[in-house]
Formats: sequence, structure tokens, C-alpha cells
Amino acid sequence: MDRGVTVAEVTYCNSISVSEHVVMMILGLVRNYIPSYQWVVKGGWNIADCVARSYDVEGMDIGTVGAGRIGSAVLRRLKPFDVKLHYTDRHRLPEAVEKELGVTFHKTAAQMVPVCDVVTINAPLHPETENLFDEKMIAKMKRGAYLVNTARGKICNRDAVARALETGQLAGYAGDVWFPQPAPRDHPWRSMPHHGMTPHISGSSLSAQARYAAGTREILECWFEGKPIREEYLIVDGGKLAGAGAHSYSAGDATRGSEEAAHFKT
Repeated sequence: MDRGVTVAEVTYCNSISVSEHVVMMILGLVRNYIPSYQWVVKGGWNIADCVARSYDVEGMDIGTVGAGRIGSAVLRRLKPFDVKLHYTDRHRLPEAVEKELGVTFHKTAAQMVPVCDVVTINAPLHPETENLFDEKMIAKMKRGAYLVNTARGKICNRDAVARALETGQLAGYAGDVWFPQPAPRDHPWRSMPHHGMTPHISGSSLSAQARYAAGTREILECWFEGKPIREEYLIVDGGKLAGAGAHSYSAGDATRGSEEAAHFKT
């Protein structure tokens, strides 16, 4: 923005891909899938330990921080599970959509998380969301709740998440995003208990990559031919937030922490 650089992204190309990954992670945590799978790989048959942390999703309260293209898609995919849905967002959904999904609106994440068994983060990283899920916010959650983050690693405090899993404040954490990236081998999210981490691949299915290519080509062709870039693709234009960027982001720098990234390079 400071240098007047136009920023565009292929918005929507992987929204469904990420939303499917979120639902997979929620089910994986709640049903204790990963430890159960590992018993099979190790040649065991320990049913008691497999089901000791396994529950039904049905009847749970599930909330999303952010109800844009990804968050809304998550809500739609969770509705058939007969759960109670919640959301918080700077832009409230239309009343008709809230009724259709049976979703309850909360003004802030701090107001929403105490009622949720599962919280999924589907918001962009900017100064208002950086470190949003710190020790204080996690303490507001139900003891034994689950947290899923496919948005940006810096929205969650690295050490607070690890501590919460060790104390039982969180029953599980599944994330597809890290800080820094690539995550060093000694990153605590690799070794903390009851996690379901993946290496930032939720939006990179082969289906999504085909859409990446088509959208990137369209953006470049518009740029080189002097044609307007679609509003939903624009993040910054003429030094100001524009299009999807104006809807989703706040101005500011959320890239701090490079010295911490350097510390983890080894």
C-alpha cells in the first residue's frame, strides 16, 4: 500500500478445498482418528485407548471466527451433522442466510468461544487478528474444547496452544498453517500432544491448483491488456485496500517476528 503496488489474489479458487479440510480436521480430532490409525500402523488393536478420547460431533456447538467465503462454506458443510452453529465476523450475514443455516451471531470471538465445543478459525491475518488466540482467549474456551486453524499461524499464539494441550484446556488442535513457514523441525506444534497438523496443504489440492492456474492467467491477461481486474480478485489498488481486500483486511503490518523465525531456522 505504501508503494502503490497492485495486489491481486485468485479469490475463491481454493475456498471449498480449505472448507473440506476444516471439516476433516474437526472429525479427525473429535473422533480421535489419528491415534486410532497409528495403532493399526503399529500392528496393535487397542480399542480401549482408541475410543477413550472419541466423541460424536452431533449435538456439539461449533463456531467459526470469520464467515466469509471459507467460513460460510464450513458452516454449510457442518449443518447436516446436526450441530449447533455459531459465528463471529466484522460483517454480519444476511438474516435469510442465518435462518437457513440456523447459525447464531456473536459480536466478538471472546463472546463466542465460551459456548463452543469446537472453534474453527477462517479469518485473514491483519493487525486485529494477529495473536488473537493467546493464553487469555484460549482460557475463555470450554475446558476440553477443540481448536482448528487453517487461516494463518500467527492468529494463534504458538506457546499458548502447546501449553493448553499439555494442561487439557484444549482437547485437540489441528492446524494447516504455521509461523514461521516452513516450520523448523523443533517447532513445538510438531511434538505437542493431541494435534492434527498438516504442512499448509488444505488449499492446494490438485482440483484447486487447476483453478489457481486459470485465475492467475486471467489476472495477468487483464493486467497486461490494461483491463480492470475483477473486484473479487483485488486486495490493494492505487495504494488503498480494494475489492475483496477492503472487505476482509485492515491496513497495517502483521509480518513482525522475523527475528523469531531466524531463531528457528536451525
